Amino acid sequence: MKKLAIFASGRGSNARALIDACRSGLIAARPVVLFSDHPDAPALAMARAAGVDCHAFAPREFADKAAYENAVVEMLRPYAPDYICLAGYMRIVGAPILAVYEGQIVNIHPALLPSFPGLHAQRQAIDAGVKVSGCTVHFVDAGMDSGPIIMQTAVPVFASDDETSLAERILTVEHPTYVEAMAALCRDELCIVKRKVVRRTASGEE
Repeated sequence: MKKLAIFASGRGSNARALIDACRSGLIAARPVVLFSDHPDAPALAMARAAGVDCHAFAPREFADKAAYENAVVEMLRPYAPDYICLAGYMRIVGAPILAVYEGQIVNIHPALLPSFPGLHAQRQAIDAGVKVSGCTVHFVDAGMDSGPIIMQTAVPVFASDDETSLAERILTVEHPTYVEAMAALCRDELCIVKRKVVRRTASGEE
């Protein structure tokens, strides 16, 4: 069974969806640790209540980003996660973590990448006047929301939408999309070929 580390900075609604899916068997994996860069994040209490080990430390406690990320790597070492799931983790993953876990870090973003990367993706979508937005589950690389796309789900954007209403609509599809993507990864159904995520077949890749 695969092992998941989950990173969350806030309330952890996507983290809860992943933990619940593991417990129900939808994802053939065990959430072994939840890490937060905010020691007071609500996600920590949620994960502890679910019986998941938790760790938290703030970047300001360290001399620089590299020192912070090296501490994260050391924290993860005994858990040996197969995947790191970023679930509302509001920091760009840097070189120390990528050096150890590249190809194993997954994120969910509230837009249809490559459109509207970075912060305030819903506001970007509304300002651009798009008629469709959604969420993207993708592998993490050194860029800003630029890694290979695993799965996407679209939702309509209405003329009456503001940033809050669109964010709420996208959130309703984030949870099942993240669960479906991680379930497929944990069944070893997907692989990366030339920066594209493809489904494995008996004879190789589709």
